[in-house]
Amino acid sequence: MRKLKMKKIISLLLTLIMIFALAACGNKAADTSSDTEVSKSQDESDLSQDKNNAEETKSEDNESQAESDLSYVKGNGKLVIGYTKYAPMNYEDENGELTGFDTELAIITCEKLGVKPEFVEINWDTKEIELNAKTIDCIWNGLTITPERQQTMEITKPYVKNAQVVLMKKGAAYDSTESLIGKTVVAEQGSVGEETIMADENLKQANYVPKNLQTDCLLELKSGTADAAVLDLTLAKTMTGEGTNFEDIVIVDYLAEEDYGVAFRKGSDICAEVNKIFDELRADGIMAALAEKYGLELAE
Repeated sequence: MRKLKMKKIISLLLTLIMIFALAACGNKAADTSSDTEVSKSQDESDLSQDKNNAEETKSEDNESQAESDLSYVKGNGKLVIGYTKYAPMNYEDENGELTGFDTELAIITCEKLGVKPEFVEINWDTKEIELNAKTIDCIWNGLTITPERQQTMEITKPYVKNAQVVLMKKGAAYDSTESLIGKTVVAEQGSVGEETIMADENLKQANYVPKNLQTDCLLELKSGTADAAVLDLTLAKTMTGEGTNFEDIVIVDYLAEEDYGVAFRKGSDICAEVNKIFDELRADGIMAALAEKYGLELAE
């Protein structure tokens, strides 16, 4: 009887031990599950934070890209102006100082913009490459406004009238561009003069030789290595005729009328500001006085 009672007690104790063991395992599983959920929640939180940080960085990059060209220039404290030596727009006087209509107009405009002008001589054929690379901030050098250029650059309203003209030595036979078929004709590479030659059925049949500068074209004419040149009227009037180094060179034909503008990077907000300044300079007579000084005619 005693032995039977003892067996029941031992059996009860074993049952209790098993119950406690199972309960402990359950708590451990619950803790593990809880830890997993916490870890998962932390991972999701970290991912969310990383995403937010990425979006903030992207937003900052977009703001940087959207910075206005005017702010960029004012931040630098200067407007870098691309030019070539081209009288009467930009050239050196007898003292070696840069002067000219565009030079003086740019200096006045920069003063009103609150920046300093910095003039950088460029290769005219690569002007747009330098502009987009931010080597320069604008092209201010008797640039002819064309639909093609307006597609790739932001150009001001017209401010000076111009035309493409044919120049030859005095006494040379000339009736029309047909007279130049088979003859050597020069123009500045990448210029509207070059475009005019390519667009003229007669001039396309000439022996066209591109030159780096319009002044180089005049030297070719003077030396006799070219028969004719197609250049800007503004330069031709200033650099040829009595009292110049090219007295024996004359204008024999007018091919195309055009206007000059200042070119900035496409979408640049500097252009609108310069247009406002041009309006002011026209209204107070400053631009007209400059045009008279350099023998130019303002665009309408």
